[in-house]
Amino acid sequence: MSTLSRLEPALVWRRFAELTAIPRPPKEEAAARAYVLEWAKRRGFESAVDSEGNVVVRVPATPGREAAATVVLQAHLDMVCERDPGSEYDPRAGRIRIVVEDDWVVAPETTLGADDGIGVAAAMAAAEDATAAHGPLELLFTVCEEAGLDGAKALEPSFVSGRVLLNLDGTSDRSLTIGCAGSAHTFARVRLRPEPVPAGVVMLRITLTGGRGGHSGADIDKGRANAIKALGHVLARAFEETPVRLARLDGGVSRNAIPRDAAGLVAVEDETSFRKAAVRELAALRDRFSGSDGGLSLSIEPAAGAERAADHETTRRLLDLVAATPSGVLAMSPSLPGRVETSSCLTTASTEDGVVTFSSMTRSSSAPALDGVVASVAAAARLAGAEIEVLRSYPPWRPNLESPLLATARATYERLFDATPLLDVVHGGLECAVIGDRLPGIDMLSLGPEIVGMHAPGERLNIPATQRFYRLLTALVDDLSR
Repeated sequence: MSTLSRLEPALVWRRFAELTAIPRPPKEEAAARAYVLEWAKRRGFESAVDSEGNVVVRVPATPGREAAATVVLQAHLDMVCERDPGSEYDPRAGRIRIVVEDDWVVAPETTLGADDGIGVAAAMAAAEDATAAHGPLELLFTVCEEAGLDGAKALEPSFVSGRVLLNLDGTSDRSLTIGCAGSAHTFARVRLRPEPVPAGVVMLRITLTGGRGGHSGADIDKGRANAIKALGHVLARAFEETPVRLARLDGGVSRNAIPRDAAGLVAVEDETSFRKAAVRELAALRDRFSGSDGGLSLSIEPAAGAERAADHETTRRLLDLVAATPSGVLAMSPSLPGRVETSSCLTTASTEDGVVTFSSMTRSSSAPALDGVVASVAAAARLAGAEIEVLRSYPPWRPNLESPLLATARATYERLFDATPLLDVVHGGLECAVIGDRLPGIDMLSLGPEIVGMHAPGERLNIPATQRFYRLLTALVDDLSR
C-alpha cells in the first residue's frame, strides 16, 4: 500500500493496492467479490450477485444527470497467478511484491494482476470520485475471465440494464479497442498405458525452466519459447540416441498463457547418452531463443520410486504429437498490416491416471481460419491415436465503425489529448465478444492503460498511462451523460 500511496490518481491506486493483497485466481474470486460488495455497502450502493458469481454495483447519477442513459463499466475480478520458481511471493495467496521503477509499477517475481485489477480499481474510483460527473452507472465485475470467460458466458440479459458498455480490460492508452479475435480450446488426450519398466532402466525427472512466457494472444508474436514444445523437442532428440519411455509430462499453468516451465518423468536405457543429447539440444534451444528466452535451463535428476512407464511406440507417438501441434503465429491480417490474424498456443500439459492431456488455445479474427486451425490440431491428435475434444470459446468481436459510442469516445479523446486515437482490434480475447451475444443491442468499447508482460512474472503497469486512462474514463462518462 505504501509503495503506491503517493501516486495519482490516488483513488485508483488505493483500490488497486487493496486488490493486489487479495487472492483471486480464476474460479476462486470469493474474497475479491466480498471486497467489492463491502465497498459498495459502505457507500450505500445497491449491489447484486448472479448464480455464476458475477457482481453488479448500481451507482446513482450525479445531480442533474439522472435522465442520462445508464453506462456499464465492466472489468473482471480474476487474474493469472504466475510466480518465479522458489519465490516466497505468490498471487494465489495474495502475496505480491510491488516496486516502482521510474514510470512503472512492477511485480518483479510474480504477475501483478493489472490485468484486470486496474480496470476494477478504475471503475470503483470513478463511482466514488466526488469530482467526476456521470449518469447512472452499473459496475459489472465478472469472474473466471482468464479461464474461458465463464462469467461473461453466464450473464443474463436482465442482470444489467445498461446497453452502453465500457470494457476496462484494454492494454494501451493510445488506442480505443473496437474488436478482438475469437477463440477455441482443444484437448488432446493420450493414454500412456504404463507398464513395469525392465530391469536396468533408469528413471529420471527432466525439467525445463526459465521461459519468459506471457499472454498466449498478446505476446504470441514475440517469438518466445514454449516450454512444453521445447521439452518435447529435447526428449524427441534424446530418443534418437537412446530409447525413452515416458511416465508423465506436465507443463504450463493457464489455458491463457505461454508455458514457462515443463517437466517429464522418463525411463532411459543409457543415462549417459540421454544426458549428452539433452544438454546438446538445450544449447540449440538457447541459441534459437537467445533474443527472447536467454534464461532457459534444464535439470535432470534421479526419480526414485517410479516403476512404470509407457512403451516406446506410445512415447514416440506422444512426442510426435507435441511436435506436430501448432504453436505460434500462423497468419497475419491481410486488412490490418502488422497485426496477427491467426495463432495457436499449446498452453498446458498434465498427466493424471495414466492419461496425458494437452490443451491448446487457437485464436483468429477470421471465423473460417479459426475453424481451419482447429481442424488441423484435431487431425494431428487423431494421427497420434489421441482422443480429441473441441470447445468453442467465443466468436470474434467484429468492429462497428458506425458505433455512436465510438464517435463520442473519439471526440472525447481528441479534446483531452489533442490527438487522434488509434483504433485497435486485439489478438487477445475480450469479454465484449461474449457480452455482445448475451446483451442484445449493446454498444461497446474497450479502453485501458499500458500493461506489459501480462500473465508472466515481471508484469508492469505504466503510471502516466494509468493517469491518462482514468482521465479519459471520467471524461467519457461525463460526455455520455450530457
